[in-house]
Amino acid sequence: MSTITRTDVETAIRGYQDPYLEKDLIAAKSIRDIRIDGRQVEVDVELGFPAGSYRDALAAELQRRVEAVDGVAARINVSVQIIPHEVQKGLQPLPNVKNIIAVASGKGGVGKSTTAVNLALALQADGARVGILDADIYGPSQPRMLGCQQKPETRDGSSWEPVISHGLQTMSIGYLIDEETPMVWRGPMVTQALQQLLSQTRWHDLDYLVIDLPPGTGDTQLTLSQQVPVSGAIIVTTPQDIALLDARKGLKMFEKVNVPILGVVENMSIHICSQCGHAEHIFGEGGGQRMAEQYQVTFLGALPLDIRIREETDSGHPTVMMDPDGRIAQIYRDIARRAAARLALQAKSFSRLFPKIVIQNT
Repeated sequence: MSTITRTDVETAIRGYQDPYLEKDLIAAKSIRDIRIDGRQVEVDVELGFPAGSYRDALAAELQRRVEAVDGVAARINVSVQIIPHEVQKGLQPLPNVKNIIAVASGKGGVGKSTTAVNLALALQADGARVGILDADIYGPSQPRMLGCQQKPETRDGSSWEPVISHGLQTMSIGYLIDEETPMVWRGPMVTQALQQLLSQTRWHDLDYLVIDLPPGTGDTQLTLSQQVPVSGAIIVTTPQDIALLDARKGLKMFEKVNVPILGVVENMSIHICSQCGHAEHIFGEGGGQRMAEQYQVTFLGALPLDIRIREETDSGHPTVMMDPDGRIAQIYRDIARRAAARLALQAKSFSRLFPKIVIQNT
């Protein structure tokens, strides 16, 4: 038998393209070590995104491919290390928050908030520590979606503890006001309120903070995207032309402030009749995919128009939590993994390693 070399093992690994990173693990720099002892091969893989059950599937696939090399017995170790990634220039990352992911849409009514809460739960289900901030001051919906109405506690009188719901660390203006109280504030007041909710909440060691942004691309959204240290953005749309027009505006807004687009989610993609099984593209077909191709960003996935998503979210038990093994929950988890994987490919943030210089009189 010929001697097994590192090149042999790497060639076998390169034959597998990771479905979330969309490249092989060598190119993605996810192979941390390869150890060869005769015909025994051990490979250490480190993913930069929460992978859940995919870790076992990945290990099995890589083992099969490496053991296809003549006479090799392989062991594959898959670990996950989520690190902070760069934010906009001139902004400092939040303490105890590695990455902020903004979920946005150009218009209301496309299911952005429902998507945001289910993606947050999907990241958590895959092993990440996750929080969600409801940034829609005028129409906060996360308290109802999360089935939580309690007021946040404060331990020092100047900051809030996040409200825990379904394991998520959460914060919303909806926790501080009555559900039916209208917020008749002008733009600067809204921006200041959001900054307070963001910076005065004592987030606890988060891998991801998902921010459910208000719909639109006006002054408030632009100001927030310039002042909040965001690592990446997800654009939610429906297939219909009018939604896509506004979604493009949202995408371009993030491009202007140098926030990377992690991808596009197409919501309400297809309706399947619960009575007869007939499938119909009520709002059009393939619009999100075409938009992603046009702007050369990742198409993260498509979600169906399904009454269970609405019913479960309205009841305070979002689909990923209510039916974790169901088909729709698996779609959410696949989208969340793909978004987190895109983020993992971006530049690391080293700002936490730099010392802070403080000048004071002595």
